Amino acid sequence: MAETRSPHVAKKVEHAMHMFGDVRVDNYYWLRDDSRCNPDMLSYLRAENEYTDSVMSGTKQFENQLFAEIRGRIKEDDISAPLRKGPYYYYKKNSQGKEYVQHCRRLVADNKAEPSVHDTMPTGPDAPPEHIILDENLKAQEHGYYRIGTFKTSPDHKLVAYAEDTKGDEIYAVHVIDSESLKPVGQPLKGVTCYIQWAGDDALVYVTMDEILRPDKVWLHKLGTEQSSDVCLYHEKDDMFSLDLHASESHQYIFVASESKTTRFVFSLDVSNPQDGLRVLTPRVDGIDSSVSHRGNHFFIQRRSSEFYNSEVVACSVDDTSKTTVLIPHRESVKIQEIQLFRDHLAVFEREQGLQKITVHRLPAEGQPLNGLQAGRCVSFVDPVYKADSTESEFSSSVLRFCYSSLKTPPSVYDYDMDSGTSAIKKIDIVLGGFDASNYVTERKWVSAADGTQIPMSIVYNKNLAKLDGSDPCMLYGYGSYEISVDPYFKTSRLSLLDRGFIYVIAHVRGGGEMGRQWYENGKLLKKKNTFTDFIACAESLIELKYCSKEKLCVEGRSAGGLLMGAVLNMRPDLFKVVVAGVPFVDALTTMLDPTIPLTTSEWEEWGDPRKEEYYFYMKSYSPVDNVTAQNYPNILVTAGLNDPRVMYSEPAKFVAKLREMKTDNNLLLFKCELGAGHFSKSGRFEKLQEDAFKFAFMMKVLDMIPASV
Repeated sequence: MAETRSPHVAKKVEHAMHMFGDVRVDNYYWLRDDSRCNPDMLSYLRAENEYTDSVMSGTKQFENQLFAEIRGRIKEDDISAPLRKGPYYYYKKNSQGKEYVQHCRRLVADNKAEPSVHDTMPTGPDAPPEHIILDENLKAQEHGYYRIGTFKTSPDHKLVAYAEDTKGDEIYAVHVIDSESLKPVGQPLKGVTCYIQWAGDDALVYVTMDEILRPDKVWLHKLGTEQSSDVCLYHEKDDMFSLDLHASESHQYIFVASESKTTRFVFSLDVSNPQDGLRVLTPRVDGIDSSVSHRGNHFFIQRRSSEFYNSEVVACSVDDTSKTTVLIPHRESVKIQEIQLFRDHLAVFEREQGLQKITVHRLPAEGQPLNGLQAGRCVSFVDPVYKADSTESEFSSSVLRFCYSSLKTPPSVYDYDMDSGTSAIKKIDIVLGGFDASNYVTERKWVSAADGTQIPMSIVYNKNLAKLDGSDPCMLYGYGSYEISVDPYFKTSRLSLLDRGFIYVIAHVRGGGEMGRQWYENGKLLKKKNTFTDFIACAESLIELKYCSKEKLCVEGRSAGGLLMGAVLNMRPDLFKVVVAGVPFVDALTTMLDPTIPLTTSEWEEWGDPRKEEYYFYMKSYSPVDNVTAQNYPNILVTAGLNDPRVMYSEPAKFVAKLREMKTDNNLLLFKCELGAGHFSKSGRFEKLQEDAFKFAFMMKVLDMIPASV
């Protein structure tokens, strides 16, 4: 497909980088401007955006039609499944035509009754009235970008603290308001993260970042006092570590964790005596990762080490944390993802053979000895591949709430009675536009990687349209980093592909967490290339199994998945027709050599520290910008966000500039940089759908699937 008008050519300014006797020349290094004000850089980004608009102008009508179709599936006026907390039901509400949510609550009519899976929030004229605590739509009117990172009610429900980001740079202001009158309480906390917790009803614990955006200090703020007089509870000086914060389900402790990619240790703060400061709960031991929960007179600790790589669960007395009792031993085939504690139960979210499971154990009464666990009860699921995640539940109840979806099942919220084993569906997202789940088939296939490892793929297609003879268009998605699991989830916009005959596939490649901790270990550092070769094996297998052909294969990855796209583009450009790289981490070596860039220092345990020769040359061998060569490339769409603190906009910008200089084909190469957004693109719910419509229009333009009448 020939390009209609010539793209902008970036100027070249030679920048030589020397290391270990090796010289790399980066002619586009000048595109990095940390102030994001350089006129030459901004005019280059605008020129690329204008070129993208001009190439896609002929399909704008089709893109708009796709957007209307995607938006038309959404029930615009809707509420989340109300969660009973204390005397209230809390929920979020979307309204017709509105981009953002309202945070609401209603009184529970009979607060004496124990929470049950059969509870429903009354909404009729006789029901307690709805109270809107925060309307994000009103707040967002003053800003081009608006995101609430955290919304937390005080234990007595009288106050609310929320964190807002108005740029997309993930630097927040925390506001406290009276939950009834909505009046502000004190001055907002400025320049903080969205990690905030209530320490009782009149104090907040929060985290701030250093100049490389590393969460490094935790503070105690007494309401009504100046931020400048807040007490620093802990300062993590090691730049490989970042701080995290969470409250125990019992609300009696706040846990402050300091974590690297391999080590995590925890302090506790007694909420009833915050002035006593932090107490060491699990010691700092290299290679040991611990997370803590609390109930009664015990701490429950999920602990991982090189020996117990899939984690074990142990308990210790609140008064003596040095003596532990094993509750769930380490198992080679089952990874413990997280635990959720209740007054009488322990819910364990696990992963076996790449699939999630939830096991519930009854606990002895509080105060009784805790010598072990009774056999657990498993929650059963219906789809062959699915996603099941924890969500907030009420500690003092026997009701476990979880979220469920699959490639063909819309997101659903279930309440599960941990005593009886019965569950009740509290909400299933309504999909308009004639959606019928029975039209879709989900499958799981295993692929042999280059070294013989079996890689799982999750597949979905419309059984009435897919021919399965090699002629179908296919979209293959991959990520494969940070031990993150890309579970087979539902997405309404994807129906616009499936209902045009696309087959959609997720490749669960190494570097992710789908198959346990070792799956991750075998796709990082000096084994990173397994992520790329696994993905290539999945693509080749789809062609061999007649799900598609090279001429119909589209692939996509975002962020670290964008690194995956850049790597496979250079390795096997012949294998794909379309590549979509979203906010891609493509200048890996140069970024990892610069400790002043946000995230770099903490990332050395993921990619390696290239200041060491072995890592330098290994990373150089796959870093996408360093491996662009004079060869034919497929059709490529690259996106970026100017304010992105996670992947600097200059990485994709350099990648595109170098591809333009080197590639020997006439295929499309488009770069779309949002000048007012960060890593997670635009902030409104419909604005995000516009990006899907654009991406799909690009793919279908290349595949020649756009009807002539449009």
